Amino acid sequence: MAAIAEAAALIRAGECVAVPTETVYGLAADATESRAVAGIYAAKGRPSFNPLIVHVPDLAAAERIALFDDRARDLATRFWPGPLTLVLPVRPDAGIASLVTAGLDTIALRVPRHRAMQALLEASGKPLAAPSANASGSISPTRAEHVAKSLAGRIPLVIDDGATPAGVESTIVMGDRILRPGPLTIHQLFPGESRGPGLQSDVPGDSGLLLPQEHKVVSPGQLDSHYAPSKPVRLNATEARDGEYLIGFGPIPGTETLSATGDLTEAAAKLFDALHRADASTAPAIAVAPIPATGIGLAINDRLRRAAF
Repeated sequence: MAAIAEAAALIRAGECVAVPTETVYGLAADATESRAVAGIYAAKGRPSFNPLIVHVPDLAAAERIALFDDRARDLATRFWPGPLTLVLPVRPDAGIASLVTAGLDTIALRVPRHRAMQALLEASGKPLAAPSANASGSISPTRAEHVAKSLAGRIPLVIDDGATPAGVESTIVMGDRILRPGPLTIHQLFPGESRGPGLQSDVPGDSGLLLPQEHKVVSPGQLDSHYAPSKPVRLNATEARDGEYLIGFGPIPGTETLSATGDLTEAAAKLFDALHRADASTAPAIAVAPIPATGIGLAINDRLRRAAF
């Protein structure tokens, strides 16, 4: 594929390019080169204290970068390649640019499933730091046109491989805690396990979601205000107020709907696309219908809460 070859050449030259994954489009650069990683922060306008996820082709490559315990290796074996990010102690000889970890002694790693990202990893021969390919804090991109609009003139190439299937960012796990909910749920990750002592959840209706209580950023995707449109967002709306673009769900139809049948997987896949359309509309405000906080609905509500922060 010509676009992959061009993208790999740009990566090797220290540039960053946009590439789809199964979750959202990522802004990829060589994770071993500080200048290349700095290009990601510059293109996104991303705070330097916010670490990046590094994508690698397989578990063997991940083990050359981070230290795995039995729990992490079990999760990796069961869910890689896929929408799971593991936060692990970084090896001293990992060769990863310090900007990637934002000064932490841990690193966030993922083995993606998407054919375009896997092809780019193979063609470039580099571990790729790749946060979402959008201006920092704005709505995450699930289509190439979202990237082009958000990062116009800031990057040399966007690989277009259609809409991303999952539609929300990966689930992030550190030890026995979920730091960011995503496509993989607590019951899939830790079947049959109960909460450990002292572990509490900040999310109502979480059904056992394990979240850290501290507010220090210890992994990507933990900023309070994130995934945000340029307009105010009102959650749990059962009808539109004057001037609102209502994103419906289930029995609440809205201006458009995430899923008329109440399918949470369909809703997750459509979420950011709908927010982009609402933000581009003439309506001065956005409202979103209630979404059940179960399964992948936890990830949807997490993104909506940050969008409305």
